[in-house]
Amino acid sequence: MEIIYYLALGAFAGILAGLLGVGGGTVIVPVLTFIFAAQHFPPEYVLHFALGTSMASILFTSLASLRSHHRRGAVNWAVVRQITPGIVIGTLVGVWLTSMMSTRLLKMIFIAFAYFVAVQMLMNIKPKPSRQLPAGPGMLASGGAIGIFSSFVGIGGGTLSVPFMTWCNMPLHTVIGTSAALGFPIAFTGAIGFIANGLHVSGLPANSLGFVYLPALAGIAIASVVTAPIGANMAHALPVSRLKKIFALMLIVVGSKMLASLF
Repeated sequence: MEIIYYLALGAFAGILAGLLGVGGGTVIVPVLTFIFAAQHFPPEYVLHFALGTSMASILFTSLASLRSHHRRGAVNWAVVRQITPGIVIGTLVGVWLTSMMSTRLLKMIFIAFAYFVAVQMLMNIKPKPSRQLPAGPGMLASGGAIGIFSSFVGIGGGTLSVPFMTWCNMPLHTVIGTSAALGFPIAFTGAIGFIANGLHVSGLPANSLGFVYLPALAGIAIASVVTAPIGANMAHALPVSRLKKIFALMLIVVGSKMLASLF
């Protein structure tokens, strides 16, 4: 039964990845948290497994999504090259910090983050017309911040990079495609970090590789690779205002589900 859940979760995450330029972690993490808790994973490591498995699955989802967006010329590779070094450094730092945090604290960070971005999108707060992407050091710092917080909440960075690039007046369809490309270095670095941090922990479930649960990874990856191109096609067919509302409502739903699990 869990495999069916993983496949369904992967299919939904793949559509979100293509549609919104996210890795799907905003949905994968809370759902895996509930599934792993029901499977009686060690309570102190439930969210660590959800974060690690989410990062590993985004490797596959982001590749499928970015290929579809690249074909449409919607990936700004110059931005990808400028921001990736900071993202890699930030993700490594974030994974290291995450290994020392409790599950409850990680949930609280995830909830606050989800609500903040949702409100920003729904209020349609617009940047100054003159605002542009920062220069080299600014891009490095921005990438570092995106990497750190992506590790905290197990995402491919889209829920941070999309608002950041939108705030810098990049066209939204290009933002979504570029964000999909940025998900790969975040996911690769994060997955390696969660695997390494979990290897020395005893008493973990069978079929685990560090803090990555391989059956969940397989189900999510297979389904998301199939559905990510569908989401990418939808992204280029929908108007910008509707994309923003879909993004914001998704964050409110997953944040609320995570909030309810605290009580």
